[in-house]
Amino acid sequence: MIDVATTWQQACTALAGDDYDTAFSVLEGALHEADRPRKARLSLYLASVQALYGDPATTEVGAALRDARTLDPAIRTDPLYVALSAELDARLRGPDAVLPPPEVREAAEPLARYHALAALSLAGHPQDALELHLPLAELPAHLRWRLRSWQADAEESLGHTAEARHLYAEAAHHASGLNRAVMLQEGAALELQLGDMGAALSLLGQARPLYSGQNAEEEGLNLATWHYLQAQALLQTGKPEDALESIREADRLERQHGDPSYGVALVWGQVLTHLGRHDEALAQFERALALAGDGDRPFAQHELGVALLDLDRPVEAREHLEAALSDPDYPYRPEVLADLAECDYRLGRLQEAQTAAEQALAQGAVIPASMVLGNVALEYYHLDEALDHFERVVRESAQGTRDWVMGHQMAADVMAQQGFRDPAAAYAHAQQALEFTPESDDWRGTLEDHLRKAETLMGQSGGRTLN
Repeated sequence: MIDVATTWQQACTALAGDDYDTAFSVLEGALHEADRPRKARLSLYLASVQALYGDPATTEVGAALRDARTLDPAIRTDPLYVALSAELDARLRGPDAVLPPPEVREAAEPLARYHALAALSLAGHPQDALELHLPLAELPAHLRWRLRSWQADAEESLGHTAEARHLYAEAAHHASGLNRAVMLQEGAALELQLGDMGAALSLLGQARPLYSGQNAEEEGLNLATWHYLQAQALLQTGKPEDALESIREADRLERQHGDPSYGVALVWGQVLTHLGRHDEALAQFERALALAGDGDRPFAQHELGVALLDLDRPVEAREHLEAALSDPDYPYRPEVLADLAECDYRLGRLQEAQTAAEQALAQGAVIPASMVLGNVALEYYHLDEALDHFERVVRESAQGTRDWVMGHQMAADVMAQQGFRDPAAAYAHAQQALEFTPESDDWRGTLEDHLRKAETLMGQSGGRTLN
């Protein structure tokens, strides 16, 4: 006589060690020997295991649920059946899915509550998912890290980053092997969004040794994600050459184990932009746009527009920037407005450029808007006003970034046009800019000339040279 509870416990023991083959063997063996009522219940457990594979296993989950209700029509009211059906529906129909009813969310069986929580998350109800009571200790070991992962995703979608950080860390703690690597990478992705590159690199450093290399097919796409995240972190820490190597590896792994992705193409374009390889960057951004889904298109349009601006093609840039701006949900609309102001400036439409830049500045795009406003003020020879804008760029930019260097360059040049009224300040701007201006850059000679003149004036006035 097959005991269903014992069989499920045996399957859970195998799953705790990520031994899916044994878990399926245990369940399928029992299904062959059990009577019809027990077979129905075992089919639900089989559906639960299949559901762990996510979207690729919807056919298998549906077949197991169909077998369960064929074997025992009364099982349709079982909380686990209802929860699994709701999760399947949510995977297939998203926000249009039928949600698990309150009695299922409060069911005595923890496994039913787990799948109800998954259904709520998949259907776009993160707050409801978080409110579902499900202590970690009530679940079998193989579901504990998954529960924390669902909860972390729900908190992140609600903008609760501190809670999400903690939950991703807890998920990684309860997971092992490749699953632990994936959870560490989820945490790293969150840190990248928050701008903490040190934390992101630390988590990625913990994840990398967990890839054994013994199962390339299973590890391939996850390792591609690791390289994709690593490239972003390296780029933001001033290592574009290393970032290029990593994003190339991400692309290679994607092509070997799946399909090229929008995200990899986009980051590749960003890396090439930082390296000054604008034609190659443009090609990657065009590829990103071709691969982008509806929600990603404005990001690709924005990057493509900026790349065209870098190539001094403002008419084409405007077309893509306006497409990005037309999406009311795009989070970087002020920056797009500033880039459109730059298009107008390049096209000699100074009044339009000033108006758009002022709107962008008011909406929070301080650095790009100030750069445009400074350039427009220069065109009108309003030097004091231009200097104010360029010094704002310097204050708001991170040291060593392109905007920071350009702000110093322009501020030094404006001060030279003013006749070096404050030679010490002019010297400081020129000196800071020179530190990050390559020998081959046309600005180099201009800045060195400003530096010498400012130094001479400082000496004449009894000032001292800055270190």
